[in-house]
Amino acid sequence: MGVKKNSTQELAALTACEAARRIAEGGLTSAELVAACLERIAAEEERIQAWEFIDRDKAMAEAEERDRRRRRGLPLGPLNGVPVGLKDIIDVKGMPTANGTAIDAGKRPSVDATVTRRLRAAGAVILGKTVTTEFAYYQPGKTRNPHDPGRTPGGSSSGSAAAVAAGMVPLALGSQTNGSVIRPAAFCGVVGYKPSFGAIPRSGVLTLAPSLDQVGVFARTLEDAALAELLMGPDGQDADARESPGPLTATALAEPPVTPALAFVKTPFWERADASTRDAFGELGEALGEQADEVELPEVFARGAGWLGGVMAAEMARNLGHYVDRAPQETSETFRELIADGRSMRAPDYLAARDMRQVLHDSLGPIFDRFDAIVTPAAPGEAPAGLESTGDAIFCSLWTFCGLPAISLPLMTGSNGMPLGVQLVGRHGQDARLLRTARWLVRTLSGEGDE
Repeated sequence: MGVKKNSTQELAALTACEAARRIAEGGLTSAELVAACLERIAAEEERIQAWEFIDRDKAMAEAEERDRRRRRGLPLGPLNGVPVGLKDIIDVKGMPTANGTAIDAGKRPSVDATVTRRLRAAGAVILGKTVTTEFAYYQPGKTRNPHDPGRTPGGSSSGSAAAVAAGMVPLALGSQTNGSVIRPAAFCGVVGYKPSFGAIPRSGVLTLAPSLDQVGVFARTLEDAALAELLMGPDGQDADARESPGPLTATALAEPPVTPALAFVKTPFWERADASTRDAFGELGEALGEQADEVELPEVFARGAGWLGGVMAAEMARNLGHYVDRAPQETSETFRELIADGRSMRAPDYLAARDMRQVLHDSLGPIFDRFDAIVTPAAPGEAPAGLESTGDAIFCSLWTFCGLPAISLPLMTGSNGMPLGVQLVGRHGQDARLLRTARWLVRTLSGEGDE
């Protein structure tokens, strides 16, 4: 049976977990779901421009193969038949990986990235590649915010966030070296989850700054975000991917909710939050009452964003500077300046900055001994108007530098009616505790209670 005309939008709006359940039960086929997503893309892509590459015929062929497996009674993965979008710095065999630059246009990897391979093993259908900023840095791509096309979707995982927000795909992967999962998730009004550093292998993903690079997911619900556990664990290639902080679904989302203690942290950069954000978080603090205490970070954290910037520039200069050497005219001024800054950094300064990551991480220990999570803005405010910038990542920098798990929840709205993200940050390796806390917060603020 084909997709009913009046059901296309409903199907495209399904969460990944609900879609997987309906496909496994036989009430929906993967082919129907993928066709609905492709129809949604056809209707919205001109306005949003979230995709860099889609192979519609291949996606439908993969979906039909997933359906055949189910009909034959073969084992099904937890994502069987569910379409997923991948940021265009993640390799997919046979699909181009352009990395947001004309220099790599037409480049087609011969093997899948580890995360791509694990998605396939879980039964997912790779729908296509989503737009990234240039080299996953700050020069914006073509993507626009689904809530207001005159505003940025954030970056660098702009296409992944926008595609999920616009109902084009239920789940998408991105990456974060500073704020590239949490910020676009906040701007586009979806759930963005960046696991603990080292949780998800980066093999087959463009290397920017290995001390900072992390893979994350964009989803519509916490249950979908927890599917990141399917990607976790060492792969024998990424030296930083040592262990999985899961399981997530079986713990954070299956156990009875536990009322958490939250640390409200303004960070040393509070003056960069706009008035609407400060007011919204003031109201949030009042709503949480005794469950949240304001905590001030030690003065040393004021230098954390600078240390991250130094490490990022130096490591990106090492790994990506060859693009400027080969084709400077094909790169943006923003990127060329970054490479120049990285190359000018003295080795002792770089090493000192990198060493401070552990110092800051350890300094947060007493907070996590007392509190289940830190609550803080995901971004200074709503998505900025205009498409010349992807916004300010300052409220992500400290947590990315320390490698902590973080999640952005679309729980508030700014003065212009645009989404405002609430960011929760947890102790490294305690991702399940973080998601359990997020579950409590969503239920509490939505009025569902703790039942």
